[in-house]
Amino acid sequence: MLVSLAWNSLKSRKKSVILTFLSLLISISVLLSVEHIRLQAKESFNRTISDVDLIVGAPSGQLNLLLYSVFRMGSPTNNIYFKSYEALKNNPQVEWAIPISLGDSHRGFRVMGTNGTYFTHFKYGNKQTLSFAQGEPFGRLFQAVIGADVANKLGYKVGDEVVIAHGTGSTSFTHHDNTPFTISGILKATGTPVDKTVHVSLKAIEAIHLPAPQQASLLGDPSLVDELTPDSVTAVMLGLKTKFAIFKLQREVNNDRSDKMMAILPGVALNELWQMISTVENLLRVISVLILISSLFGLSTMLLASMQQRQNEIAVLRVLGAGPHVIFALVLIEALILVGLAIVAATGLVSLIITLLSDWLSAQYGLFLSANLVQVEVMVVYAVIVIASVITSAIPAYDAYKSALHSTLSAK
Repeated sequence: MLVSLAWNSLKSRKKSVILTFLSLLISISVLLSVEHIRLQAKESFNRTISDVDLIVGAPSGQLNLLLYSVFRMGSPTNNIYFKSYEALKNNPQVEWAIPISLGDSHRGFRVMGTNGTYFTHFKYGNKQTLSFAQGEPFGRLFQAVIGADVANKLGYKVGDEVVIAHGTGSTSFTHHDNTPFTISGILKATGTPVDKTVHVSLKAIEAIHLPAPQQASLLGDPSLVDELTPDSVTAVMLGLKTKFAIFKLQREVNNDRSDKMMAILPGVALNELWQMISTVENLLRVISVLILISSLFGLSTMLLASMQQRQNEIAVLRVLGAGPHVIFALVLIEALILVGLAIVAATGLVSLIITLLSDWLSAQYGLFLSANLVQVEVMVVYAVIVIASVITSAIPAYDAYKSALHSTLSAK
């Protein structure tokens, strides 16, 4: 009965109620969006690399090593010897090793030298392997495999030629024009830096930096390709046969005197990197909470302003036998109805927007957002909103309670 009475009371004040509802809708939508995107972004952030036990590179700090080897950001301070990579690959504790060589680019996209092991063992997300949308891995010296973003933004397809430039900037004055690469394959979108990478072989990286006469010899005699051996690589990703060997091998690498190397655990480095950017995350949460609080105070103000108009309504309810506590409950129920409707509408609105923008967000920012907001963390947000609305609505409810007491005294 009280719910029906509260609903009819709200309908009698349509204009102010609608404005208050819209204010709540916007604020709750902002709060839900920030919280949901924060959770999904963290998940996308952590899905960049998966099932890699160690990353080995030159000593430069674990965050720097993680940034340039996984996210293709920044530049390495140094390389490690190729013989060090071979020693790691042949270590009895290592199941597979992926070499990485960085330093070149193509029209603003990073070029990464590697080998076939990369396409077999590199994983992202929930241990998902790389797969091809078109073509196949590079098989010849001057062939390249490009990520989905490279293909989409530059309009490339299998069979097209690309010219690699020296350096990592979007503009370069040194191009390896004598050795164009033919695209042999295009990877499916992963939502990771893989999509923005041009992949070539380690031997190709070595070949494009040779003098022109030697490059001509390679093109004329393919058998000479086998003699190409890099002097160094930028980093190595390792998958071990057993997880129990991770810390042992990490100590061995860090204490190796034959080459200056450091080994990091990707998961630990990712957590440290996320902690660094958590300040922005918390700032967004604070702003959205403040917006919600202002809307709840707007709800409280609307209910307080209506008290003067509702004196007759309260008097009638008192005559019908409603006690002050019933009037108090009635005002709270009105507030909860408004907030409840705003929560339902905001959830639907945010889900709809995410559904409509999901493809664009994944392509542009690598954010794979689920339109399903039913998560434990979001449920906590719902609970906080309801509790906050009860607290702020208690002020006008108490005012109605006092008015009910006054009505009783007047009646006597």
